[in-house]
Amino acid sequence: MRCQSGAEMEEASRTRASFSRRVLNGLLLCSGDMEHLDKYMKDKSFVLQLAVCGLRGVTRVILANNPLSGGLILAALYWASPWQGLLGTLGVLASTLTAVITGQDSVEVAGGHHGFNGMLVSLLMGVYSSAGDWYWWLLLPVFLGSATCVFLFSGLSSFLDRWDLPAAVFPFNIIIILYLLCTGPEHPYFPHHSIKPPGALEPNATELIALQVIRGIPLGVGQIFACGDLGPSLLILGAVFLYSPLLAVHALLGSAVGTLTGLSMAVRHESLYSGLSGFNGALGCMAVGGFFIFSLWTHLFAIASAFFSAYADIALSNLMGTVGLPACSWAATLVATLMLLLTGSLAAYRIPTGQVRAPERNLQLRSQWEAGNTEERESADV
Repeated sequence: MRCQSGAEMEEASRTRASFSRRVLNGLLLCSGDMEHLDKYMKDKSFVLQLAVCGLRGVTRVILANNPLSGGLILAALYWASPWQGLLGTLGVLASTLTAVITGQDSVEVAGGHHGFNGMLVSLLMGVYSSAGDWYWWLLLPVFLGSATCVFLFSGLSSFLDRWDLPAAVFPFNIIIILYLLCTGPEHPYFPHHSIKPPGALEPNATELIALQVIRGIPLGVGQIFACGDLGPSLLILGAVFLYSPLLAVHALLGSAVGTLTGLSMAVRHESLYSGLSGFNGALGCMAVGGFFIFSLWTHLFAIASAFFSAYADIALSNLMGTVGLPACSWAATLVATLMLLLTGSLAAYRIPTGQVRAPERNLQLRSQWEAGNTEERESADV
């Protein structure tokens, strides 16, 4: 065997370093908000632009804005249930097209702001329907409900902008509750399952299985998209990680907090095992993680928000379950809205709604802003 010379080894080392840099740059281009893609899409066909808008809308559910993450989430939904994947796709397309037709703000449409509520409405209609998969009549309320979300989102945004608050998923929560109230378990065309309160007593309840409870933590992230399978839930978590590792940590931590809260309130075992106890905690934690600059204090604040969201979810679920209705994500939405109105020292970390980016990017911009202010003060002193 011929021994490599020092020059050859140095060349090989440079080649490996160059390859590693290219891979890292490629990953960085695929993560975060992918703002560079907007310039590329300007002169592309309407269908391609609609697809990117739709994929961005898919990720808006988890406070992200990345079309590749949206593609992974859609793939997870089709993996878990092709019917649910189809409903989610139709929902996000119906609401996005409605926004285009009604002349909504083009920047909002391109950013996916008008797609995510329609997607959630369609997914929940499919989950709660007792008519089974591939019940084509369900597409009628799916299209109507998804389209109606655009009008609610537009109206609520105009109202909430006075306090720099996002409309978030208020339209979804309103539409799905109205739909379930209008139909019912015995409806001849659109029957749905009756919902059990999480605090309902279980006859012949078995002992709690620790591994099943731990398994429910990643499922809590999947339940944000009404997905209760482990593999697809892990893929959804991977999609969050692609957008922002910090946001993925908040999602998993919030779900764990929600599960712990469910244990403390002795909710039904099924709620713990399926991840239903965790998803509001995940959303509450992610909301603070996404709308506040990351620091030790805001991280603790995010954990507190997760606890508050999870306890509020149990209370609302028990209340609404008495009439056979789900609490959906009302708890996390209301708690996050209150948290964004916070005053005091933590309010200094709050990011204006229109300037929210990936948490890592927010942290970088904050550092640049503080460095700029320091330079200005130094020049003023001179």
